[in-house]
Amino acid sequence: MAERSPGRVVITGIGAITPIGNGVDALWDGIRRGESAVRRISRFDPAPFSCQVAAEVEFQPLDFMGPKQAHRLDRFSQIGMGCALMAMADSGLSPAEAQAAGMGIYTGSALGGIAYAEEQHHVYVEKGIRAVSPLLALSVFGGASTCNVAIELGLTGASVANANSCASGVIAIGEAARMIRTGRARAMLAGGVEAPLAPLTFGAFSLIRVLTARNEDPATASRPFDADRDGFVMAEGGTMLVLEDEEYARARGARIYAEVAGYATTNDAHHMTAPRPDASQAARAMREALDDAALPAEEVGYVNAHASSTVLNDTTECRAIRAALGTHADRVAVSGTKGLHAHALGATGAIETAITALALANGHLPGTANLQTQDPGCDLDIVPPGGRDARPAYAINNAFGFGGINASLVLGAGR
Repeated sequence: MAERSPGRVVITGIGAITPIGNGVDALWDGIRRGESAVRRISRFDPAPFSCQVAAEVEFQPLDFMGPKQAHRLDRFSQIGMGCALMAMADSGLSPAEAQAAGMGIYTGSALGGIAYAEEQHHVYVEKGIRAVSPLLALSVFGGASTCNVAIELGLTGASVANANSCASGVIAIGEAARMIRTGRARAMLAGGVEAPLAPLTFGAFSLIRVLTARNEDPATASRPFDADRDGFVMAEGGTMLVLEDEEYARARGARIYAEVAGYATTNDAHHMTAPRPDASQAARAMREALDDAALPAEEVGYVNAHASSTVLNDTTECRAIRAALGTHADRVAVSGTKGLHAHALGATGAIETAITALALANGHLPGTANLQTQDPGCDLDIVPPGGRDARPAYAINNAFGFGGINASLVLGAGR
């Protein structure tokens, strides 16, 4: 096992805009409440599509910024800004302290500002180029949200945005934690943001048949590990975390939710949409994250699974967990929370990292909503709806994306 890198990294702030609640307290209340936020889509007419449901956020930009700034930012950047401001406030870290700590920002987003580009394309077709917003070019690139936050907070550290599909948020957190562990910064903002609910963007996923067709009962449409699952449910939202060097955080008396103890990413090198059948590379991501944490598998008590509610992914992930943890897999609790907040693509791993940190901090493992008949191929200890009180010392959070991208984080209880 590799020697642990110097410097421990802890989570001291959480800012979340999600379908089940905005802010750290509302996010956790949404988990404990256990009610799905999936509804028929209201942002546009979904009638042309086989999937007509999603999980939308209740978000007012003016709660976080003035009218002029709200007009200047598209929904992608607005959500990122809201999450970042909440995370900073939750951490108690002032802008001056953040700048002194060399704080930068890493974010992940599968699609960035593409929904705004879709909106402006309609304007172009109907009215011509002079009617298109002059802010379009500054809004659609993947780093737009990251840069807007950096400008707002005066963060001159590394500013990086990745577009690694549904693994983006976890990769952003893992890479930002690595910055701190190697001494290149004492604090970082990191997370994921996604605003994909626009007709063509949504329809593109419907075309490749990865979305559910359970339109008649939206609240049960997302059903991880259930034998009757038929595809994932799309969501919008985001989560940003404040990560700090543990010594720096404790010196200023910060509250610590959890430790980011290990991280790894691999690629299946197999297929753009289907996971590698033997799950070998997903398992390797988990093993290497444990190795990065200098932690034996036996120390893990909980896995927050990617559990997208697709037919292939859920069983393959269970196979990966068994391969990574060996015989200890039978003693590890596993849950998937997308039955509640659905799948916010590149933001989902960041949302679930926050949920995992809160589970460790609060001694409660989230339930797997809509699990009625467990798929025999998902032969693990799946936490049922309602959740379970437990205080594991360590947890794994997985995120897997198109193109075979696998990412895993190991989180430790911040006790």
